[in-house]
Amino acid sequence: MKSLILKDLYNIGHNAKSMLFMLLVFAVIFIPVSGTESYIITSGVLCSMMVITTFSFDNTSKWIKYAMITPITKKDLVISKFIVLFIFSAIGAVSGMIIGTIGSLITHKAAITNIESILTLLFVTLVSLVTADIFGSVSIPLLFKFGAERARILSLISFLIPIGICYIIYQLLLYSGVSITDNFIFILICCSPLIAIVWNYVMYKISYGIFSRKELLE
Repeated sequence: MKSLILKDLYNIGHNAKSMLFMLLVFAVIFIPVSGTESYIITSGVLCSMMVITTFSFDNTSKWIKYAMITPITKKDLVISKFIVLFIFSAIGAVSGMIIGTIGSLITHKAAITNIESILTLLFVTLVSLVTADIFGSVSIPLLFKFGAERARILSLISFLIPIGICYIIYQLLLYSGVSITDNFIFILICCSPLIAIVWNYVMYKISYGIFSRKELLE
């Protein structure tokens, strides 16, 4: 398992400079207009999309076919992709927090002067991590099903599905008479890591099912 994760991290390391450049460009675009919070969340989502690149490397090198004749199990291979996704999402969220903080201080968009502002920044970073991980996890079943190139085109679905589900839940809550207060949103965000774990487990089961059937057919 460790070797599978390191393989993807080493491969994607060649794109680190390009990703850092993109994060800086997005900082220039987002921080003055939308603020630090939007930038931190955008950074997490942007870095989570690097999991698609790991599949591209695997397809180019025919890695999966080779892996299947080694002691590596199909479960290990699928689980490693979700772990790598989490690592990418965490890197994006933390990088967004650091770059966003520096950018906000330069543009005077925010002041990190007290414990409350620091806690808010950390809270937004957590939201970025959870959001990126949930959105990115939807792309993994697509990648196993359609391959990197076609899944890249369909990656928009990985954003629309969670958004659609959240919208439906929001409408159901309103229809049921549940008021969406600040306390309710705070509790929901605090529960978001647990929601992300459950969501990733569901996406893992779907991905493993797709990958298993694909191997049997091939």
